[in-house]
Amino acid sequence: MAMKVYGPAASTNVACVLVCLEEVGAEYEVVPVDMTTGKHKSPAHVACNPFGQVPAFQDGDLILFESRAISKYILRKGGSDLLRDSNLSESAMVDVWLEVESGHFTGAMSPIIFECFVVPNFLRGQTNNEIVQENLVKLKASLEVYEARLSKSKYLAGDFVSLADISHFPAAYYLLSGSHASVLDAYPHAKGWIAEVMNRPSVKKVSELMKMASA
Repeated sequence: MAMKVYGPAASTNVACVLVCLEEVGAEYEVVPVDMTTGKHKSPAHVACNPFGQVPAFQDGDLILFESRAISKYILRKGGSDLLRDSNLSESAMVDVWLEVESGHFTGAMSPIIFECFVVPNFLRGQTNNEIVQENLVKLKASLEVYEARLSKSKYLAGDFVSLADISHFPAAYYLLSGSHASVLDAYPHAKGWIAEVMNRPSVKKVSELMKMASA
């Protein structure tokens, strides 16, 4: 039975789950949830994700929510080494940079994505440029740290690609698609690392799904 992911592929959290499914070659079905009409707050969806957010995930009788927890489940079930579970210190570094991604990179990008993509394209509203600029400052501060790290290490957690790298792709997809992509020019190591992540077959596949879902 195919695993089910509930939510729009254009969502960064949904895309993070989808790329893990692609990495392990799992069969899955994306079940659309129209957030513009509040379907994510419906009783049926809240039964799967009690916070009324996306994604929700189903594998047989197992129901999960929270994208990073779902991603780890998928990678472990699929036997992927992207978590480096066989090495305690390496897996700890993966966890560290997953926290950095969530709190700093995607944390800064989420308001930018909302203001630059969601507000004008789905809510038919006006972008709040003050919010965008505030978060660009936060993003640049984060990229300073990334640049220092990636000048010494091929990938974030070490000299091996991991979920800590791949989990950046959904927010990076929107950064590269928008008018602020040039922010990366000041951080050549980070820019090259993002380019490599975006070139993975799994990322290319999910990027197409995101593009179609946003059309």
